[in-house]
Amino acid sequence: MSTPELTILQRAPSAAPPRLSADYLRAVRHVKQLSWLSLLWMGAEGTIAVVAGVMAGSIALVGFGIDSAIEGFASAIIVWRFTGARLHSHAAEQRAQKLVAAQFFLLAPYIAFEAVHRLITGERPDVSWLGMALTASSLLGMPLLGVAKVRLAHQLGSAATKGEGNQNLLCAYLAGTVLVGLAANAAFGLWWLDPVAAVVIAAVAVREGRATWRGEGCCAGPELSPYAAACRDDCCTP
Repeated sequence: MSTPELTILQRAPSAAPPRLSADYLRAVRHVKQLSWLSLLWMGAEGTIAVVAGVMAGSIALVGFGIDSAIEGFASAIIVWRFTGARLHSHAAEQRAQKLVAAQFFLLAPYIAFEAVHRLITGERPDVSWLGMALTASSLLGMPLLGVAKVRLAHQLGSAATKGEGNQNLLCAYLAGTVLVGLAANAAFGLWWLDPVAAVVIAAVAVREGRATWRGEGCCAGPELSPYAAACRDDCCTP
């Protein structure tokens, strides 16, 4: 009885990951440090804002708190993206990009619905001095974090990092909008500015979510990225 001939297929060796420069690794380290700082800040800010918003009946302040919690989750995604073997993975970058973008879309429907409901029913928020102090601190601090992350994102060619930086900038815009609404309500009784501010929050969140999902601007200057060619092909689609 003849023995069937066995054909052994040898697997081609997998390509080695591209070599990461010292400048690239330094930029990654800075991004992770900023993301950890954001995670701690957003956790505290989100908790305080939601509690203050519920106490005052301010949907804009509650929305600001939810946005802060979402930003904290986005920061955790960036830390995940640049840890371990994922540091070499363009697929991990794309997953992180989509996850960060999804955070924007989680916020908009709830805030828009509640804002319209408050405008229709005329439900008035109370004065919240704690909310005004909190939003003022974010108005001052968030632009510093956001600009630093966007600059590093351009160096790394990372749409996910740029999306997280844009969330910090969005947080500053929202903080200013909410602060104006809270202050106007406290000084002049202009209660309707609070739900109007919430509608602005929802609209800006949708816009930034779409931009992050498409990866707009991720290849603006990927001078350090070993995946520059792939980024040009996959991330910057119009």
